[in-house]
Amino acid sequence: MTTRPLLITMGDAAGIGPEIIAKAFQNHPADMVDCVVVGDVATLRRAAALVQLSLPLPVAQLESLRAFEPLPNCIQVLQKGELLAPVSYGLVNGLAGQAAATSIVWAAQAALDGQARAVVTAPVNKEALAAAGGWVAQFPGHTEMLQFEAARFLGKSVQDVPVRMMLANDELKTVLVSIHMSLRQAIEAVTFEGVLQTLRITHDALSKSLGRAPHIGVAGLNPHAGEGGLFGTEEQTIIAPAISAAISGGMNVSGPFAPDTVFMRARHTPTKPGEFDVVVAMYHDQGLIPVKYLGVEQGVNVTLGLPLVRTSPDHGTAFDIAGTGKADEASLLAAIRMARTLAG
Repeated sequence: MTTRPLLITMGDAAGIGPEIIAKAFQNHPADMVDCVVVGDVATLRRAAALVQLSLPLPVAQLESLRAFEPLPNCIQVLQKGELLAPVSYGLVNGLAGQAAATSIVWAAQAALDGQARAVVTAPVNKEALAAAGGWVAQFPGHTEMLQFEAARFLGKSVQDVPVRMMLANDELKTVLVSIHMSLRQAIEAVTFEGVLQTLRITHDALSKSLGRAPHIGVAGLNPHAGEGGLFGTEEQTIIAPAISAAISGGMNVSGPFAPDTVFMRARHTPTKPGEFDVVVAMYHDQGLIPVKYLGVEQGVNVTLGLPLVRTSPDHGTAFDIAGTGKADEASLLAAIRMARTLAG
């Protein structure tokens, strides 16, 4: 092996993951020459046949990563998570969930062992993971699976390997204090420790990729960032003290700012650089709506805090169009490019 590849997990075989992978190899071969897919060879061959326009897109099975050599116009696949029969497109299937999870775990372990530069994960379906049962069902998604493998590799508990979700495109990056929970629970999750930990994880992760300390803007929780306590006191009692602690620790942090303007201030355009490298948002929709509004097809989900680089397209399995050839590979390509940038 002359170069460490980027690993792409195939995602749910009943969804658009294999299809967008095949489209990326077919339409953007230069972007994919150092990529290896981890998944089921037969599923990738079905996807290659689905998107084929003229010349056949070969799918080659690798015996191991040691056998990898960059090859243009060829999907190289490590057989993991084998499916003994094709699964139906667009339907929740526990076997597809099992295969997807197996490929994720194998790719994570390979990256942790230094065999790969980064992991890019195609979309999985949470219902399919639950339907798989056994060890797979304990993980609601990618993040929890990767966090578990990272903790085991480091010899730590999962609680001692905190992670955060960053959604990013060329114009805006945002990191979330909390992710998938009710809005009421998300408000309760805005604690001094949670905000400060998010700032530390963001600072550490982006310092590596930027080569300098990032300028972090922080969104308030309440309208107008509380307006001096008129609309809530969390900014005064929780968020501002966490920012002060981060600054004392050598981080470049500003805020809290009104949530309805901080994202516009951070946005980078060709004619105007943003004021901040990244915005820390207090909860899921506060941070993700502005990034997704700028274009879901360019959005990339990045897991910060792991001892490996992991990115993912900012969309799901799209069961409604799976198998039709309509899926767009743009977000997967953006995730691959982001993975290269973060891996260095």
